[in-house]
Amino acid sequence: MLFKDIRDYQIVYLSLFLVLGIGTRDWTLRPTMILVAIATSLVTQWLLTFIVNLWSFAKVKENLEHKTNIRSPLITSLGISLLLRADYPTTMLFAAAMAIASKFVFKFGNKHFFNPANFGIISALVLTPDAWVSPGQWGEDWWYGLLFVGTGGMILHRIGRWDTTAAFLGFYAFLEAARNLWLDWTWDVYIHRLMSGSLLLFALFMVTDPRSIPNSRVGRLTWAACIALVTFVLRNNFYLSTAVFWALFALAPLTVIFDQLWKASRFSWSNEQLTTNH
Repeated sequence: MLFKDIRDYQIVYLSLFLVLGIGTRDWTLRPTMILVAIATSLVTQWLLTFIVNLWSFAKVKENLEHKTNIRSPLITSLGISLLLRADYPTTMLFAAAMAIASKFVFKFGNKHFFNPANFGIISALVLTPDAWVSPGQWGEDWWYGLLFVGTGGMILHRIGRWDTTAAFLGFYAFLEAARNLWLDWTWDVYIHRLMSGSLLLFALFMVTDPRSIPNSRVGRLTWAACIALVTFVLRNNFYLSTAVFWALFALAPLTVIFDQLWKASRFSWSNEQLTTNH
């Protein structure tokens, strides 16, 4: 492969999505907002890592020389840039800082359980007056779907987390189909509700974060089905267009419970475990 770390491909793909989105969807996102998100994520990651390891000079030296992590904050900042919109750069700065900080604060057994980008987005929606998310920003063009499935599928195959996406999309599609039959609607309505670029982006790149989701396969399948159920209820009973993001945020702590119920080794980004740590 061209890159040794699969996250390098993820960074390239998310960057490509940003370029395509700005060029073909006429987004209001400004390049300065992306730069603010990236810079804030990188600085916050370095600063908090330094603070956490400050008690041990050996750990600080080891981290600076061997464990400087720029891939994770880059992916987080790109994810925030793809989904979050704001009027002021300070809001984007706040979202990125909260996203990275969540990895250091909300941990159990040395594992964070909130998806960082999702946590930053929800924090900005709740605590700032000018943040919003536009779930329909990708439209329903078929080629966007093919692009997301192709790129996301390759990454999920390498990290072995395709089951999470399949469980989420499969159960959600089943619930929407049952509702469609109950209401006696035509099937073009059903297809319209599923053919959303943002839904695929969420299913392929956010709900599958291997470092914050349950370790065991049965835990991941159960967790993804729960998120699909809550998404379905929020979307159809409360008419919440951002239901997927709220569902992931609300159910993230279940990761801790499921990891205790169904024991499995924790995911590692090392090449030896990319496809074997299920």
